[in-house]
Amino acid sequence: MTQPPEVAAVLAHNKAVRTRHIALRAALGAALIALPFVLVAAGVPNTFLTVLPIVLGLFVLLFLLIRVRHGRRLGVCEQVLRTYPLEYRDRVDKRGSERLLLGTVHTVKLSVRGQHGARTMRAVSASTVRRWPQGAENGTWFAGDPAFGGVMVVPGTGDMLFLQPAEWQKYEAERAQAEPQRRALAAQAGISSLLEKEVNTIAALGG
Repeated sequence: MTQPPEVAAVLAHNKAVRTRHIALRAALGAALIALPFVLVAAGVPNTFLTVLPIVLGLFVLLFLLIRVRHGRRLGVCEQVLRTYPLEYRDRVDKRGSERLLLGTVHTVKLSVRGQHGARTMRAVSASTVRRWPQGAENGTWFAGDPAFGGVMVVPGTGDMLFLQPAEWQKYEAERAQAEPQRRALAAQAGISSLLEKEVNTIAALGG
């Protein structure tokens, strides 16, 4: 793998996937809310079970709103790709996944064969899709600074994940003592502080 993907194409792909994902979830929520009215109009008795889809539809829209409102990673991924060059990592070690409100968090290590000391990173899809991107374990492109975070782009598909250290506090001293240019690049890319945090649902609605 010698030729990195085009940044514009990667961004366009992930924005399209995110838009499609949001549209489908919004359509599902709206359909669930409309279903009881259709059933009642067709003569179905108006019972608790009949109106239950309204509650389900509201929850679908509620959680979609929270994820869209607080999921800022796509814009930061664009900043990262405009700031750092893409470098190939031929080893992707996926350690596990955890389903959280803002997305499924994958724990990964990206490294180059023969090199050691790769950090354990927290990876979340930039397009809000929860699944692990197909083919990512066979090698990926990385842009960023491992102590601050970065972007992982899967060859072929262009699927993109936002990464930051899984143990953020562990590298606090390294970030604080980094040379000014390195800190400036991280600030320019929007990764100088911890961006992805799981939110409290009530706080998310009021924040």
